[in-house]
Amino acid sequence: MGLFDKLFGGGKQKKVSKETTETRGTHMPDLNIPVDEKFTIHFKKNGGKFLYCDSNDEIYHALRNIVAENDWQDHPFYALDDKLKDQFAKKNLTFTDKSKQSDVFFTRCEHLIAQNGSILVCSNQLMDKKLNELPYNVIVFATTSQLVESIGEGLKTIKKKYGHNIPANITTLKHFQANENNSDDFLTYGSSSKNLYLLLLEDL
Repeated sequence: MGLFDKLFGGGKQKKVSKETTETRGTHMPDLNIPVDEKFTIHFKKNGGKFLYCDSNDEIYHALRNIVAENDWQDHPFYALDDKLKDQFAKKNLTFTDKSKQSDVFFTRCEHLIAQNGSILVCSNQLMDKKLNELPYNVIVFATTSQLVESIGEGLKTIKKKYGHNIPANITTLKHFQANENNSDDFLTYGSSSKNLYLLLLEDL
């Protein structure tokens, strides 16, 4: 994607208009901008930390940097996805299936929602856990093909993908820094603010 190349290396950095990022009110309709740019703007506004990578090697390098930055070398990651654990087990990571034994939740997601910069997850990632039962620190591994415009589009894709076996516990990770506006957000089960890193792999 050209946008990510410009934002995170290679070529000239793309300028985002002040109208897009600063002056438009929360309830104003979005400008007609690409879905990847829209997600980036809203995700960063929500307080998320964004690491774009164009290869698995870059993903592993970015993850090592996150671990080093937070002194998590001796901290097992709480993960519920066996395939994710298998993929990263050889990268000097250890895992636990007990949330109380970890400061970090490591997961995949279903979709990245451009409309509000949120991350759509469900029981495939959370099992029966509510967001406030997860560790405060979260690392999400996703791909650019998971970007969609809206929650409605994401839900339609989930329905098409899983047919009659639609997963339960569908919710969004949206608030990545605590403030008075999101401390009691019933859409995310309350007390849901997370310190979140997004590892985004280019796969298009």
